[in-house]
Parts: sequence; structure tokens; C-alpha cells
Amino acid sequence: MRGSHVPATGTITVTDWPDPQATEPGQLVVRMLHASICGSDLHVVFHGLLHAEGPRRPGYPGHEGVGVVVQSRSKHVPEGALVLTVPQGETGGCFAELQLLDDRHVVELPAGTDPTDSRQLRRLMMAQQYGTCLYAMRQFWPVETPARRAHTCVVMGAGSAGLFFVEEARRLGFERVVASDLDPGRLEVARGLGATPVHVPEQDLGEVVAQVSGGRGADLVIEAVGHDVLRDQAVDLAAHRGVVGFFGLPERHGPTDIPLWTAFRKNLRLQCSVAAQAEPGLTSFREALRRISEGEIDVEHCLGPELPLERLPEAMRRAEEHRPGDIKLTVTP
Repeated sequence: MRGSHVPATGTITVTDWPDPQATEPGQLVVRMLHASICGSDLHVVFHGLLHAEGPRRPGYPGHEGVGVVVQSRSKHVPEGALVLTVPQGETGGCFAELQLLDDRHVVELPAGTDPTDSRQLRRLMMAQQYGTCLYAMRQFWPVETPARRAHTCVVMGAGSAGLFFVEEARRLGFERVVASDLDPGRLEVARGLGATPVHVPEQDLGEVVAQVSGGRGADLVIEAVGHDVLRDQAVDLAAHRGVVGFFGLPERHGPTDIPLWTAFRKNLRLQCSVAAQAEPGLTSFREALRRISEGEIDVEHCLGPELPLERLPEAMRRAEEHRPGDIKLTVTP
């Protein structure tokens, strides 16, 4: 089969690999129909976060995909099932014609899904990232008694995840949602979803947040990019007794400075979110699929350019460049 190969940081190719075989109970082989590029894939390939096993894994680091089960040793997922694949990031293999994984990391697509309808499949594929956002938001903003003040939410980064956070913040009743990004096109999408857009660095995010919050600061700040400087700024933007949610993958392994004194004096809650794929029952991914299939959530803005698997290196570079309009890139084997 053909699949991606990341031999070292900064290099990704497409090469031949042996076809995987399901040999253990619960294992599946999925023929991939579509995969999409996540911001964390860019960190892995270009920014020094390559996992030690990555060079030996076909399809790595892809972890957002849809496909059809062609071999099953599972009692729960039959051959022929259309599935959303949600492997853990360090074992992702979605950038390949075939992917080996277990039945704990797939969710069957809704009944009636047309395997020949590429656009429908791509919409449902967005449930992978949307599911991680639902999982994160339940940690960032759980139900509490008494309820927290939900006036201002700031989302730093208006990529696909950031836009999902905008929609979820509106759904949770935040009166004002502010979204910041470098790309005016992404910010226009955020505006259409009900956010106040802030084009940085031309606009001062702190000034806008002070204005919309009446000088109080943001009750919830979500860092959805993965940059150290933004995590520092997130703490500064938060209101007293606010919540700061760290969603973006850190830039490096090892220690990272956080303005702890400021966080301490503000009595902030700093919450990280990772490994939605380990959630019991994959509840968040199932809910994401339901909402997308029933039209409760808008994902059309994520359906950006589609490139064949053989052009994956080009697609990765294009995603790294953040070209206008490329909110989400699809790779098709």
C-alpha cells in the first residue's frame, strides 16, 4: 500500500508499505476514504515533536479520517462498516491507503451514510476534530453550582478547532465571543458564527477584550494554536477567577514557562485538554457525529481544498503556510 513516511523532522514523503493485517482480537483494517490535516500534524512533522515510533509507522501522523472496514477481528465492528477513525495522535495512520487499528478507536458513521458521497463523508470526518473540542469544552467549562459567569469567551486561533470553539461557546450561552487570528478570511467565518473578530497583530487583542468585557477580562480564554506566547497572553486576558483552557499542542517537549504569579494572583483555573481518544465510550466523538449528521453544527467552512495522497508533502507545506481560505485540507488516497 501507499502511505506517508516521516523519517526525520522536516521531511514527509509517500512510499510503499506492506499491507497491514488484523491478527489480534479487536483489530480492524480500514481502507481510508479521506483524511484531514490537523495543526498538531504540522507540529510533529515540522516543529520537532516527532514521536520516537513515528518513522516506523505508515500513515503517520494522520489521525483524522473516515473509511470502510475491509478486515475485522472485532465482535462489534463488521467488515463493510463505514467508520470515523480516531487513533491516538502518536499512533495515527490515516495518511495511508490502509490503516490498522482496534475497535476502541473507531465510531461507525450514521446509518444511511453514502460511501460514494465524498462531501458527506468529509463533513462527517470533521467529527474527529469537533469531538476533541467537545471533550475539551466539557473540561474547560463543566456544569457547576452556582454557575460561572459566562459573559466573555476569547478563542485564540480561528482554524477549524478555534471555529468549533466559537460555535460551542455561543451554544453554551456566552454573551460575547472574541476570536483572534492572522488570517482575515478565517476571521470572516468567525464573524459569521457570531464572534467579534480581531485581526492580530494589526489589532490589539487586549484592548478589544477590555472593551467587550467592560474592563473585567474574559471569563474563559481558549488557546487553540499551541504557541507559548499565546499561552502567556491568555493568562493576561483572563478575568479574576476565570478559566484558561490550553488546547493547542505545546511547541516542544520539556518545561515551558507560564506566568504563574499572574495566574496565582488572579485565582485562575488552568486546564489542559488532551487524549479525547481515550474517553470511555468515545462519547464526545459520537455526539459530534450526531450533531453534524443532524445539522446542529455548521462544518461547511472546514471543507477546504482536497489533494490526493501522493501530493501529501505539498498539502502539508500548504497547511504550514496558512494560505487564505485553507481552513482544513483533505487528503484522499
